[in-house]
Amino acid sequence: MRFLVYDRLLGFGDDYWIVDDRGSKVFLVDGKAMRLRDRWELKDAQGRVLIDIRQKMLALRDTLVIERGGEPLARIKRKRLSLLRHHYRVSLADGNELDVSGRILDREFAIEYDGELLAVVSRRLLTVRDTYAVDIVRDDADPALLIAVTVCVIHLSEKEREEG
Repeated sequence: MRFLVYDRLLGFGDDYWIVDDRGSKVFLVDGKAMRLRDRWELKDAQGRVLIDIRQKMLALRDTLVIERGGEPLARIKRKRLSLLRHHYRVSLADGNELDVSGRILDREFAIEYDGELLAVVSRRLLTVRDTYAVDIVRDDADPALLIAVTVCVIHLSEKEREEG
């Protein structure tokens, strides 16, 4: 499965569509303006909320929380003591972890589970400017979760660049 994202810096009130490889709208990233913390909803094409993303308050490091139906699904933060500057750990609610690493600011990175590739984020093969693709390589992967993880790590990476 391939999804195309028209690159934008995420901020308060940013809304944008994610389309499939045929150009059909699949997901809407709906930024929530006028909040004390960063927050987005990932909606399907009919407007149903699939995933809620919010900033965890009172955390030592920037952390984003992903919820589905009000239940925690994942927590994302930059991996400590990593040789790679852009290496993120996604702690899933079931105790498993996803590993995200690569050149996140360049939109060239991978999402793995237990050493197995789940998705590749890249703009290398695209001719449309300021667009990147999220290629989900496993049929049993959760596309909404992987899109949410992508949105989160890009946001955290951009925020870190602005602050540092």
